[in-house]
Amino acid sequence: MATIGSTALTYADWAKRLDDGYRIARIIELLSQTNEILDDMMVVEGNLPTGHKTTVRTGLPQATWRLLNTGVPNAKSTTAQIIDTCGNLETYAVIDKDIADLNGNTAEFRLSEVRAFLEGMSQQVASTLIYGNQHTNPERFTGFAPRYSTKTTANSQTANNVLDGGGTSSTNTSMWLVTWGDDTCHATFPKGKITGLQHRDMGEWPVTDSAGNTYQAYRDHFKWEIGFVLRDWRYVARIANIDVTQLTGVSAANLINLLVRALYRLPTAPANATAIQTSDTPQVRANMGRVVIYCNRIVRTYLDLQAMNKTNVLLRLEEFEGMVVTTFRGIPVRTCDAILSTEAQVS
Repeated sequence: MATIGSTALTYADWAKRLDDGYRIARIIELLSQTNEILDDMMVVEGNLPTGHKTTVRTGLPQATWRLLNTGVPNAKSTTAQIIDTCGNLETYAVIDKDIADLNGNTAEFRLSEVRAFLEGMSQQVASTLIYGNQHTNPERFTGFAPRYSTKTTANSQTANNVLDGGGTSSTNTSMWLVTWGDDTCHATFPKGKITGLQHRDMGEWPVTDSAGNTYQAYRDHFKWEIGFVLRDWRYVARIANIDVTQLTGVSAANLINLLVRALYRLPTAPANATAIQTSDTPQVRANMGRVVIYCNRIVRTYLDLQAMNKTNVLLRLEEFEGMVVTTFRGIPVRTCDAILSTEAQVS
């Protein structure tokens, strides 16, 4: 038997949302998170009804050193196609009409519930963007971590861009160096659909309870169709195995050195970040997109403390649009609470 009030709001829930003047109380969102990755991620409409197809070059043509009076074989390049599919995150909010209409605060009461749904769905998308794995949860999309899940190059090509912070237990976290762009990586949505989190006020509807009996309720529909496309794996780097319990000890990961090494794994980067570029740098840099560093607030705290050190010249605290932002060689460092501090060792 289902627990009463587990999915439907009750009079007790209603009472908890009133102040002493019987007005809808201002709710302190203790469960809210900071996931700036959702503000930064680039979104491109998919070229498929279910996601996005990417064509990548997998082999270059090989010329032949020719001797006189001998011919040479023909050559060609090779390509492969990768399909990234979208997931559909969807839910309904159902509130008994009589509960919502108590004391004439219908709109305010419903808004207090809608805010919770928007926050909850945003956290789910942020978490899936980092850890989502379509192979274990086929209804979702695959995020960053499963694509950069090993530092053994024999197992995966992306292992070339996974750096080891030295942690060996299950109290690890990761930092991510991400280049958002049309040809690097971006979020996506199905072709011809609407992008972003959609909210529709469906008004008053007859609904049924667990026993099949009908009552009138207000319904809100929430939907978010989203996927993640990694078009060029070289433009993302993961600094894994950062043990958060040792950030102040002698065994702490050297975050500055790791960030420098991660930057040099990118084929091209902002001119103030690295000096090594690929042969197609002028063309790539023009369309490369935005380079951002993501970490959780524990790592962000230690980065900010290092930025205040007078001997530090790579990390800086700069003002951007009225906010203080930590930058590393001009690249912004952003907070993402969806990145856990309980990651297992990446081997």
